[in-house]
Amino acid sequence: NLANFPRPVHNRIPNFKGAFGACSKVAELQTFAQTAEVKVDPDKPLEGARFAVLQAQKTLLVPTPRLRSGLFNKITPPQGANKEQLRVCASSQGVKDFSVPVGLDAKVKVDLVVVGSVAVSEKGCRIGKGEGYADLEWAMMASMGAVNDSTVVVTVVHDCQVVDIPEELMGSHDLTVDYILTPTRVIKTECKLPKPQGIIWTKLDAEKLEKIPILKKLRALEEQAGKDVTLGTASHAAEPETSQESRQEKKGEPDQKPRQQPARARKDSRGSRGEATTQRKLPQSVTTVYLGGIPAGLRVSELKTALRERNAAPLRLTWQGAQHRAFLDYSDPQVADQALEALQDLSLNGHSLQAELAKKPQPKMLPIENLNKCSPC
Repeated sequence: NLANFPRPVHNRIPNFKGAFGACSKVAELQTFAQTAEVKVDPDKPLEGARFAVLQAQKTLLVPTPRLRSGLFNKITPPQGANKEQLRVCASSQGVKDFSVPVGLDAKVKVDLVVVGSVAVSEKGCRIGKGEGYADLEWAMMASMGAVNDSTVVVTVVHDCQVVDIPEELMGSHDLTVDYILTPTRVIKTECKLPKPQGIIWTKLDAEKLEKIPILKKLRALEEQAGKDVTLGTASHAAEPETSQESRQEKKGEPDQKPRQQPARARKDSRGSRGEATTQRKLPQSVTTVYLGGIPAGLRVSELKTALRERNAAPLRLTWQGAQHRAFLDYSDPQVADQALEALQDLSLNGHSLQAELAKKPQPKMLPIENLNKCSPC
């Protein structure tokens, strides 16, 4: 129970309790004052680091999800943005709404890199979630000339994530870190292992290039420059695909018939307790999200508009405005998880709403004296 939303933490960079405070320490590093452009990963626990960069009026670069649409985006807050607006820009939804793509031909010089970790040692050895994207992003930036050996790498973790990691586990493609920030410590690693100098093409295969088109462009550029860009085989790929999304791709699920969209929602008549329910045809099993703190006077139509804007429209919405809450039903836990992430920092009419997985209702128990009064099945 050291992790906040999203849970479970499997196949993720854990969003640990105290992450925002640990991230704020990045601004206290002496090297931070000398930076102009900072690359911060899009993981939820690094939201505080992204906020610190924006608040210091430095250029914030965030990698695109799974590198499918490019290397990274530049976050551009509204002109004259206040503190609350910068917090929104630092969130996952803000990264989507306030970003501008950065091309390979852009003259980028990254001064500081902030990455998430699953585990890290005081000697600077880092373990991610197993897909190798942080390592690959560094290698791509090195190939572009955006980073070099002097570029400082910081990771932010909970104290329990600082563990002993044998240096012999580190490969030539693995990224090491210079500073570790935790809720209680700032650790300078004095790491002796070299950082990757560029893309090691033999660690990649044709399948990886198909999933990350920007790699094709980089490979063509390096081939023109006379470098060896021979690919490895799938069995020798450096970054195994372990996420649920990747496993589905390997099974060929994207080629299957797309899931039929549910019928358009309709509003039922209000119940005796003033509840309104927007209904759609539901699957047999749904995952429900509780949305609390709804301000008095908010209309259900306003909430539905906000949900659509954040791509979090549910299959069914149960509105309980008098109790300042609503319940959102989604088709499965993964869709609910994505909606939860999109609904973080949701604010309506000046009130912050609370989004979390709804607790399963306990079965209603009959008093013993009423058991004999039950109708026969």
